[in-house]
Parts: sequence; structure tokens; C-alpha cells
Amino acid sequence: MEITPIEGGVCAAKGFSAGGVHCGIRKNTSKLDLALIYSETPCAAAAVYTRNKVCGAPITVTRAHLANGQARAVICNSGNANTCNADGVQKAQLMCAALARGLHIEETDIAVASTGVIGQPLPIDPILSNIDPLIRSCRKDGEGSRMAGTAIMTTDTHEKEASAAFSLNGKECHIGGIAKGSGMIEPNMATMLCFITTDAAISPEMLQKALSADVQTTFNMVSIDGDTSTNDTLVLLANGAAGNAPVEAEGEAFETFCAALHEVTTCLCRMIAKDGEGATKLLTCTVRGADGQETARKIAKSVIKSTLFKCAVFGCDANWGRILCAIGYTEAEFEIGKVAVWLSSKGGRVQVCRNGAGLDFSEDEALLVLQEDEVTVEVDMGSGEETATAWGCDLSYDYVKINGDYRT
Repeated sequence: MEITPIEGGVCAAKGFSAGGVHCGIRKNTSKLDLALIYSETPCAAAAVYTRNKVCGAPITVTRAHLANGQARAVICNSGNANTCNADGVQKAQLMCAALARGLHIEETDIAVASTGVIGQPLPIDPILSNIDPLIRSCRKDGEGSRMAGTAIMTTDTHEKEASAAFSLNGKECHIGGIAKGSGMIEPNMATMLCFITTDAAISPEMLQKALSADVQTTFNMVSIDGDTSTNDTLVLLANGAAGNAPVEAEGEAFETFCAALHEVTTCLCRMIAKDGEGATKLLTCTVRGADGQETARKIAKSVIKSTLFKCAVFGCDANWGRILCAIGYTEAEFEIGKVAVWLSSKGGRVQVCRNGAGLDFSEDEALLVLQEDEVTVEVDMGSGEETATAWGCDLSYDYVKINGDYRT
């Protein structure tokens, strides 16, 4: 099973194009704020959404449109979440209707998403008047993917995309995606926004099965600040342009597709975590030796969510007691006396805890580890064979600055 990273992002798959324009929702005219992803042919579609009881109006519309497992396009604006507004659903429907007319497709073949400030009315006229320029902006190459990836950003500092090539039944297939994150990231499904395309032929049922399973070990293992967004949406489209025999059941081909999907989603997860609001470091926690998969996941997530430890990482302070504390309050059963902990990065590897107790270690060596921009906490539970990985970031002064005046 060979999976090869390639360029192209959401346009890496055959038959897909993407683009983005500045329509006027965002005040800064240099920032793109309206994105489109489009397939020349009908697609199988799968999606996962936020579990927040307060959910964006676009989710209501997208759920209804994708209920039949089919779609051809995604339209997304940034700068306004279209959430908690009485006319939100109507405006999301207007976005779909206008795009449907421009592309000559059915409204129900369109997924719609929004991201930005919650509780402010969405200016719909700038979107409706820029549908034609949006369609004209679409390209089938990496530039199209980058435009779309940029247009969905809010406080992200750069666009996020990943893509890969793989083989199904002797046919070369491609999969790629774009995502945005930055703040308000504590996914219970996926992330703030993520759109993935593939030219593999796979049934809607198997596509949903692959996606629902994948997010458990990828996007559900990311946390920036512990806040679950109202607008989390991940849409996966498969148009079958690669010409492989359709994947309609579990087996080798399905496993290969799942592995390729996992390659792309893992890359996007790391990008989201590293570009968290105000972040200076990517923080990874790998847990091994747990007696259950759920226990391993909970512990990994607990460590990367610890506010105190996130602050320590920002200050390059090897305060390992905060790691053990976060492990200790995890809602799972285990023996803390068997736990060992290491800190590692390109700067080295230092063991700071064995059998639930501290060790003498060089603070200078630990500083070299923590000064790198990617730091890993390795936890060995000493109780089993299960493993898990979670991703987050440090907590800096800038996080408070960004969120102290986000609306203004």
C-alpha cells in the first residue's frame, strides 16, 4: 500500500476546480472571503458536523442537501458565521440558489458553509453579486486550491492544504483537501472547516463509513482552546473520475482508501494545531502502553488540553508535574504508578518521569527540547498495547490579544 504526498490540494483530484474572491464581507479588500469547490460530474458525498447544540444555519442546509449522499459543489464564506440569526437558513439557501443558477446544477447538490463572527447578520448582497466572479475564478490546479484555502481563513496565518496519490484496483487515484482552524477548536467531529475531494469511485455509504471512522483518530484529537465551534463542518466528495472499480464494501480497496484519507487528514490536523491562535509551537502527545484505545485517546487529549502545561510549553519550562496532573484527572481507569514521561523534539529527548515520580534531568537539555517549534510529550502507561496521538499548541499572550477584540 503506497501513498505518495503530491501537490494540488483540493484540486489534486481529477475533475475538480476551486477558486476564491473578495466579495466584501471582510473589510480588508486584500483578503479573499468567498470560496468555491466544484466537480464537473456528480459526486458521492459524506460529511460530519459540530455537536454543539448551537449550530450555524449553513449546517442545517447542508445536512438536508447531503441527505441523499450526493453533491457537486461547496460554497463557503469567511468573516461571518451566519449563526444565531433568524434569517440564517434563508440566506444559506439563497447562496445555494444563486450558485446553482450560475453552475446550472441543482440547489440540493451544493454544500454551504460559513465561518467568522457569531451572532451578526450575514450580508447576503455581496455574496449574491459575486457569484459569477467566483465561478470565473475557479482553476483546476494548485492555485485554485490556494485561493479557496485562503478564502475560508479567519485568524489563520496561512492556508492549509494536503494531497496524496494512491492506487485502487490498478487505477491511480488522488485525494486532497483544504482546512481552516486557528481558534475555537475543540472538535467533536472534525474541525472548524475542512473540504476534501477525491477522484476515487466509492459509494456514499462507504465514503461516510471511512470519514466517520477517520475523524475519531484525527480531527477529534485536536484541541486549540477547548471551545467547540458552532460551525464545524467537514465535507468529503468523491467523483469517481479515476475510473477504478467502485469501492462498495469493506476489503483491501476500502482499507487503502481509508489509509489515503488518513494521510491527508493527519497532515491537516498538524497544520491546524501548529497554527492555533497565537501559537508558537506545535504540541503533540503520543500515548502508548494503555490498556484500551479509549483510555489512550482520553489521556493524550487531556495532556494537550491542559492550560497550565500549554503555558509551560510557551515559556520553555519543563514543568513535568503539570503533565502528570493532566494524566491524573483523566476520566479513565489506570495505575499512575506505572506511568513514564519523556519530552522530545529535534533538540533532543529527555525523560522526566518514571513510575509516576520525577527523575533528575538536565534543565539545560530540557530547554533545548522545548525551544523547538514542534514538541512531543511521550507517555508510556505501562499497562497494555494501545496507542493514541493528540495535537495542540502552546498558549501565548497573543491568544488573549486576538480574542479580546475579535469582533472589533
